[in-house]
Amino acid sequence: MAADDNTARILVMGVGNTLMQDDGVGIRVIETLLRMPDMHPALRPVDGGTIGLALLPEIEDADAVIVVDASELGAQPGSSRIFLDAEIDEQLSGKRRSVHEVALLDLFSAAAIRGRMPAHRALIAIQPQSTDWGSDLTPPVRDALRSACETINRLAAEWQSGEKAA
Repeated sequence: MAADDNTARILVMGVGNTLMQDDGVGIRVIETLLRMPDMHPALRPVDGGTIGLALLPEIEDADAVIVVDASELGAQPGSSRIFLDAEIDEQLSGKRRSVHEVALLDLFSAAAIRGRMPAHRALIAIQPQSTDWGSDLTPPVRDALRSACETINRLAAEWQSGEKAA
């Protein structure tokens, strides 16, 4: 869906490896979001794969960015947490960094250095149960897909209206 001139451009980037079970949850969220008839019109879903610098222009051209990824939260599988703006930097620079988190930190750092960081950033982190070889999500992580999509739509609506996202 294309956004009109009055609608923010919100990049939604799902990241992960779909060959490693729950590690691919970010990509699966994007697939689910694209099938939703009520997806917010400002959203531009992108399969970010395992992230690369080729995604830098996507981030720099966005008014806001939402990243969805599997992340070790020390919580029950399928649990999620939203990190906003500076909280993302703290989460990504912690001791338990995945390859995706390191690459995402590099992308955000490059955008900041170039003065093109989006006004709003969010990371929706979902606790994996298993990152072993396999193409299917585990049941608790699969059950988290719809909730993640609803959170993405809510953030887009709040950012579009100028409200404080929480």
